[in-house]
Amino acid sequence: MPKFLVADDHPLFRDALRQVIEEYFDDVEIIEVSTLEEAVQRASEDFDLDLILLDLRMPGSEGFSGLVSIRNAAPTIPVAIVSASEDPDAIRRGLTCGAFGFITKSSPKARIAEAIQTVLAGGTYVPDELENADLVTGPRSTLDHEFQKKFALLTPAELSVLHHLTEGKPNKIIACELDIKESTVKAHISSVLRKLGVNSRTQAVLAAQKLGKA
Repeated sequence: MPKFLVADDHPLFRDALRQVIEEYFDDVEIIEVSTLEEAVQRASEDFDLDLILLDLRMPGSEGFSGLVSIRNAAPTIPVAIVSASEDPDAIRRGLTCGAFGFITKSSPKARIAEAIQTVLAGGTYVPDELENADLVTGPRSTLDHEFQKKFALLTPAELSVLHHLTEGKPNKIIACELDIKESTVKAHISSVLRKLGVNSRTQAVLAAQKLGKA
């Protein structure tokens, strides 16, 4: 029996996804959660999940931090983003951060079912109309692949600090905007450098920009 985790804070869309899944898949178990915290907890505890359908804009999530948190909690479970966005850059970033598919909420039921089946079969899904938008360009270089694995180790807090670094902000401003101590910012930066295997803030920013994480 396939088991899906549907993580979306909008009850109406959770219901819509449930209807699609139950219509196109037999004997399926569906677990619904409405916050990122719940999604991470279920993903880390429920090892027999077959697929996680994740809305990017959920309480507790900033940018792609929710996706990264899910991937850290359950690295072996495929995750497909379900989003209202159709921005090619957002899709590219989602795939770079470890998503196996990007399903737009405007897709018809049959297309959503096709996307789910593709991901379950081990493939990568992007909307047909965006396949030529340089989203999936084949196997990346070994260096890029290694950096992707390293980025997956970053916590949401570290990703947030890194994002501010890419905007050229000093530690004091980052601390103010994130409402944390400057010493905490420095600790996060040190951890980012260590996990990415780089020696400076500049190298970390360049790596983030190269992989579309800035």
